[in-house]
Amino acid sequence: MMISARSIPRASLREAERKAMYAVFQQNFDGIRREWFDQDLDEKNHVILLERTDGQVIGFSTVLLYDTEYRGERFNVVYSGDTIVDRDAWGTSALPRAWIKTVLELKQDDARLMWLLIVSGFRTYRFLPVFFKHFFPSHDSSVTPETLALLDKLAHERFGSLYDTKRKIVRFPHPQRLRSDLAAIPPGRRRHSHVAHFERLNPGHAQGDELVCVTEIDVRNLTHAGKRMLGEYRP
Repeated sequence: MMISARSIPRASLREAERKAMYAVFQQNFDGIRREWFDQDLDEKNHVILLERTDGQVIGFSTVLLYDTEYRGERFNVVYSGDTIVDRDAWGTSALPRAWIKTVLELKQDDARLMWLLIVSGFRTYRFLPVFFKHFFPSHDSSVTPETLALLDKLAHERFGSLYDTKRKIVRFPHPQRLRSDLAAIPPGRRRHSHVAHFERLNPGHAQGDELVCVTEIDVRNLTHAGKRMLGEYRP
């Protein structure tokens, strides 16, 4: 199955594409409504579509890019909204490849570019250690007070009182819950250090609790796998 990804402004989405995105979302999440999906989508300014050669949408990621300032420094922030890939396409690298290239192209001026990510599924959390050297929360690295303070600032700015500062968790009034077969962590996966860490930090993930994560999007912070997504890696 040939798969490609393309990045477009959210405002350029056609209604047929929005319906196709919602159909993919419905197949993977419980407790959602079209109006909630549309509201979240309309808050974003960019969309990456994963498509088969026949044009069928089989995955997507929505992105909100905005500026903020913290302790006198300006930041570009990429906030990831809904991201889902049909299970038949789990093995493809088309979406992460397009995502990394897109957000680096969206970077403005010399401001640092931060990725604010909320996660209710361990598969999404695994994107962080696969593609980034340093991120928080991570089981194998210490975190500076500055990073913690920045995460809290971004989370409070984005989610307000829905953000639990102590637990680093967001719970929405209408949480989106992965279907039980997708939310469940297989016993074999629990032996993986990053997955086990995610489960410890977010024991309510199956009920839609979202773990707040942050990393800097910079070529220097990409792993070898991340650089391969850019086509820049040389062994």
